[in-house]
Amino acid sequence: MNLSRRNLMLAGAGALAAGVTSEMIIGVPASAAGVVDYPGAQWVPASTSNYTVSNRPSSYPLNVVVIHVTQEFYPDALAIFQDPARKVSAHYVVRSGDGHIAQTVREKNIAWHAGNWDYNTRSIGIEHEGWVDQPQWFTDQLYTASAALTRSICNRYGIPKDRSHIIGHIEVPGSTHTDPGPNWDWTRYMRLVNS
Repeated sequence: MNLSRRNLMLAGAGALAAGVTSEMIIGVPASAAGVVDYPGAQWVPASTSNYTVSNRPSSYPLNVVVIHVTQEFYPDALAIFQDPARKVSAHYVVRSGDGHIAQTVREKNIAWHAGNWDYNTRSIGIEHEGWVDQPQWFTDQLYTASAALTRSICNRYGIPKDRSHIIGHIEVPGSTHTDPGPNWDWTRYMRLVNS
């Protein structure tokens, strides 16, 4: 894995603040390597207090992918999902600088990401490092890695690769969030998902 000095510093600072070990951020523990649903993702588990154990798609059909923007640095987003008091999680987090993907909740389980229970039960949530008003965070690496992840999810669950089934957090009914925001390039993203 090729990590920039900036990302290493950010990972270290965020991890120390959250009490997360460097092994959880930078390396995959050998015992957890086989846990991920998406090959190449790093397993960085969310607190069990921040999602609902389930057996999807048997218990609930999966038919939506929800795109989020963290409004946090990558290590801070992971730390939030590991904090049992936060009551929030997503299935994946994509790092801006290199497109690295962490999986924090198994796809069979219900992550608490959409702010709408019905959408939580039938969706996979993908967080992207960055801020909605700072388009420089939406790098080529982030778009490419995220689109490949979304394509894989859609293929595995038979989710149509269109904007009715791949939506922004802002499009979830009752949402109070604006992500991924006006700087997210949906045309580019959907082209990559469908390539």
